[in-house]
Amino acid sequence: MQRLLIIHGPNLNLLGKRPVNVYGTLSLEEINKKIEEYAKKNNLKVKIIQSNNESEIIEIIQKAEEEFDGIIINPAGYTHTSVAIRDSIEAINIPVIEVHLSNIHAREEFRRKSMIAPVCEGQISGFGYKSYLLAIDYFLKRRD
Repeated sequence: MQRLLIIHGPNLNLLGKRPVNVYGTLSLEEINKKIEEYAKKNNLKVKIIQSNNESEIIEIIQKAEEEFDGIIINPAGYTHTSVAIRDSIEAINIPVIEVHLSNIHAREEFRRKSMIAPVCEGQISGFGYKSYLLAIDYFLKRRD
């Protein structure tokens, strides 16, 4: 059974309160439930964490390959600023997919550049919570 780590970055704990025209109406708990149900249906084990703390995210990434086969990360605001998260992803030997609820390429100019994407296997953005499910699908089909 594949084991995936899902990392939600800063302010995603505020989903449902943030602008719904950008992030949708679902809370983080509702999104996590959808992820867990989809993973179970597809015989995957997932661990989901959310952190507003950059150093905590880095430590989790550094230890991930001991326990997980891959990572799905929504770095949120750190997408555009964190060389440290980028470096931690580059240093590990498991695949990482970057996801976003909104289409970052259709938003403000500063949000269009990802520091994280170049060290990931891919980026999925703009599909709301389904961005996470599409990333799970990637891991399911990755070895085809």
